[in-house]
Amino acid sequence: MVLSTEDHNKASGNKATALAAGHKHSSEQKNVRVRIAPSPTGALHLGTARTALYNYLYAKRFQGKFILRLEDTDEERSEERFTDDILAGLKWLGMNWDEGPDIGGPYAPYRQTQKEDHYSHIANQLISKGAAYLAYETPEELAALKEEQKAKDEPPRYDNRGRNLSQSAIEHYQKEGRVPSVRFVIEEPRTVIWDDHIRGQMAIETIDLGGDLVIVKSSGIATYNFAVVIDDIDMKISHVIRGEDHIHNTAKQILLYEALGATLPKFAHAALIFDHDHRKLSKRLHGEAVHINYYREQGYMPEAIVNYLVQMSFTPADGREIFTLEEACELFELERISKSPAVFDVQRLNWFNGHYIRSLPLKVVTERCLPYLTSVDKSKYSDKQLEEIIGSVREGLTIVSGVLAATKFYFIDKPEINEELEKTALSSANAKAVLERTLKELDNLPYGDHKGCKQIVDSIGKELGVKGKELYWPLRASLSGTTQGPDLGSILSILGAKQIKTRIESALSCCS
Repeated sequence: MVLSTEDHNKASGNKATALAAGHKHSSEQKNVRVRIAPSPTGALHLGTARTALYNYLYAKRFQGKFILRLEDTDEERSEERFTDDILAGLKWLGMNWDEGPDIGGPYAPYRQTQKEDHYSHIANQLISKGAAYLAYETPEELAALKEEQKAKDEPPRYDNRGRNLSQSAIEHYQKEGRVPSVRFVIEEPRTVIWDDHIRGQMAIETIDLGGDLVIVKSSGIATYNFAVVIDDIDMKISHVIRGEDHIHNTAKQILLYEALGATLPKFAHAALIFDHDHRKLSKRLHGEAVHINYYREQGYMPEAIVNYLVQMSFTPADGREIFTLEEACELFELERISKSPAVFDVQRLNWFNGHYIRSLPLKVVTERCLPYLTSVDKSKYSDKQLEEIIGSVREGLTIVSGVLAATKFYFIDKPEINEELEKTALSSANAKAVLERTLKELDNLPYGDHKGCKQIVDSIGKELGVKGKELYWPLRASLSGTTQGPDLGSILSILGAKQIKTRIESALSCCS
């Protein structure tokens, strides 16, 4: 149960652990060290990426260190392909970490599996202090306990049965060949309090923490809550910024910090990301659309993903919506992160993505578009012309992967003119005249100058007394196979005289 400060003040008979942490920037600017610690049991999640961004921005705001640590102690589910995906995703978003086990850089991530002996050593210290003990229950006995609690409609929790075993009981279990786990003693009743940089003062009752905590499994592998505390102590982490689903973990970890006599970091818990139906984003419900790589493959701009994820729950003091990663580093404040859940809106993301497609340098956009044009022959165009092709269509692009459909007509011999297009664009009384008059102007078109090409077309219209779709549609249909798309002057400028002539002559056979 999460208690408000008022509720806590009214409570009696509980020992409170009061952990004051100031919110003033002046006290936070020194030695800021933050980390992102994903588990490589799945691809990089949108929520993890947003948490990473908050940590990265905070570190850069105060000239601190951003550290990547892989919590890879889940031997059954951890896979190297997920590690590769996480590293690639963070780098794609522009978040390079500042430390690692390598000397120099770029750095490899820290890994928990490199420290198993260290965790066991710390666990033994807690046992010697009486803060932890060896627990000999079998998995079957623990499963039976859960079933018994379920039958009584009680929440599942360890009943601390192994806390005060007699020596004879311990010897009996050892003779049976039981391999113990290590459990940390959680004192009850007690209230754990901390000052959260996003949510304000928090209070958690230890009776809601599930009983004495396993910190080392019978396999010898340290559990998440234990390993993360040891790592954060070793790495001198100053701020732990993560999702609110870790609130009860924070209470457990505070007790471990206390037992180890270590200085507490400052904590901040951001609200989670939900869909429009108020469901937490998950692969089970939303498939690959919860993973960063999905958006990378679809042709989203990393700048758009960064901008969107940051502003989902954070509003700068000046209210701006559009900002680069570098600008966000200067603007970021933990206290301005909303306490309310964020709602993932792909249409909103598309708006950001369209903005960056239109505003980034054309050379950058072209480089990102070219991998989606591998199925067409680009050899007849120069690099400059390819940039012009991308430039002619980028106003209409929402995602980069749409570039193939938008530009394909540039790379074919001539577009297909279907019956519907013939009827709407080439059957008018003026269509044939417009096309024939354009053929006569081929030598006068200023190729490479889209405005000049458009002016020639408009002069043809004045000469023939036609305008609007009566003038433009026959040419668009002939040249691109559609009545919509890029600026007509750009199409003429890029295609050149030979291609224009071939396409118009083919289209003339469709004119009535």
